[in-house]
Amino acid sequence: MPTDPKPPPLSPLVVAVEMGYGHLRAAMPLAEGLGTTVTHVDRPPLVAPEEEKLWARVRGAYELVSRLSQLPVIGSPLRLLLDGLTDIPRLHPYRDLSAPTRSVITLDRLIRRNLGAGLVAKLRETGAPLLTTFYSPAIVADRAGHRRIFCVVTDSDINRIWVPAAPERTRIQYLVPTRRAARRLLAYGVPEARITFTGFPLPQALLGGPALPALKQNLAARLVRLDPSGEFRREMPEELAHFLGVPLPAEEEGRPPLITFAVGGAGAQVELARQFLPGFRPLLDAGRIRIALVAGVRPEVEARLRESVQGARLEGHLGGALEILRAPDFSSYYSQFNALLARTDALWTKPSELTFYAALGLPLISAPPVGVHERYNRRWAREGGAALKQRDARFAAEWFSDWLADGLLASAAWAGYMRLPKFGTYRILEAVAASAGDDAPASP
Repeated sequence: MPTDPKPPPLSPLVVAVEMGYGHLRAAMPLAEGLGTTVTHVDRPPLVAPEEEKLWARVRGAYELVSRLSQLPVIGSPLRLLLDGLTDIPRLHPYRDLSAPTRSVITLDRLIRRNLGAGLVAKLRETGAPLLTTFYSPAIVADRAGHRRIFCVVTDSDINRIWVPAAPERTRIQYLVPTRRAARRLLAYGVPEARITFTGFPLPQALLGGPALPALKQNLAARLVRLDPSGEFRREMPEELAHFLGVPLPAEEEGRPPLITFAVGGAGAQVELARQFLPGFRPLLDAGRIRIALVAGVRPEVEARLRESVQGARLEGHLGGALEILRAPDFSSYYSQFNALLARTDALWTKPSELTFYAALGLPLISAPPVGVHERYNRRWAREGGAALKQRDARFAAEWFSDWLADGLLASAAWAGYMRLPKFGTYRILEAVAASAGDDAPASP
């Protein structure tokens, strides 16, 4: 006797907040893989006007402190403030770190006052699973009794704020980018069964699928450009043939490498461009380097980058060896930035979520971290051999040329590809799909 067909599993509600670009950047490939869009939990229709104002105040304060903390002299006390807000205690010796901190208690109090009420109403209306790249929606849904909650961790180590006040009872399934983040959650009291190591969700446009065809093609061309002497390739021909599996394109031989300098979503460290651009003028004039400056979505950041270009007398190279990327909105920026990264040879940025992009075979030049979590990100990438610490920006043309000649950048690209997790997007999608049999309306 035929049975009623089983209804298709509910598509997760993919949510993020605009707190810099990191949480949005992590959500985009997951929404794409699920055939849906990213919902901003800090904007209408999920928030009432008063809650939207709260999010705006928090975002504005974070971005202001991030930018001003990078200024000389007056930035020092703000750096201390930012470090205090993002503080992560030492992991060793292993010990119980589950006691709620002041930030956890504050968030719990806000939830009691209906923070996230619009999100809870949406989840109860649809019964959909929640997939979030920010901690507060997960904690809100957990407190409301929602059954299927996935929280994607976006740093290599995290503050106690990511975990509810009573972690032993949480329903949240944490999907973490590093083993250290998993150990940290255990120290915070999250049950081991609620933690899955996945890696960070990388853009599918830069992966090309589980077999990584786009990644391998991009890396093959990058290794040629980063190895002008050919020494790196001569050292490991068998490894390149076996683990890369695609030919190294001869047409890239002698082509100048492209450095992409990306400021944070808050516009922090934009002044670095003013320091390093003048030194690159001889290399740009000689056709030995290309530079892309990334302003994100902020016109004021683009204006400051253009002032730096003018100050270095490099306007004549715009549209050629020198380019500036700014988009009108995050969705456009995300796709344009991914296209830029496909042809980038070295990524110079603060150690934000972009640190995980080293797994694409992109060598990182780490600018100074903004917050304690970014210090851990930088350490993670450097321990993996994929990142080099920025030196004096005024002499960047010199140390970059040395790294190029010595094969350090090619080695960092290869280390990132070989040693860092690349399959986060697909592992996360698999984890969500594996729980599809648990679909049920949320608790009333």
